[in-house]
Amino acid sequence: EVQLVESGGGLVQPGGSLRLSCAASGFTFSTAAMSWVRQAPGKGLEWVSNINSGGSTTSYADSVKGRFTIFRDNAKNTLYLQMNSLKAEDTGVYYCKVFTYWGQGTQVTVSS
Repeated sequence: EVQLVESGGGLVQPGGSLRLSCAASGFTFSTAAMSWVRQAPGKGLEWVSNINSGGSTTSYADSVKGRFTIFRDNAKNTLYLQMNSLKAEDTGVYYCKVFTYWGQGTQVTVSS
């Protein structure tokens, strides 16, 4: 059974940083591309970032490029999202995704 468990969300002031984690199990993590997707309050899903299985290739939405970094530790079966220079518009629930599976999400709130 595929399981994805996100953590690391919270309340942070504008300009601050957070690191999200996604602990994966139930599949061969080291061979799977992974994604982060977010949903702002009252809005639809927004793709944030992708990473290939080996971690060598990444891509980002324009809205987060230069501020967010996706990376993974295949030895720990864990996906990460380092978020710097956070803005109010980054507020939302962040999900990690693999194939058609989603985690339960972690809430990120950027507010002063």
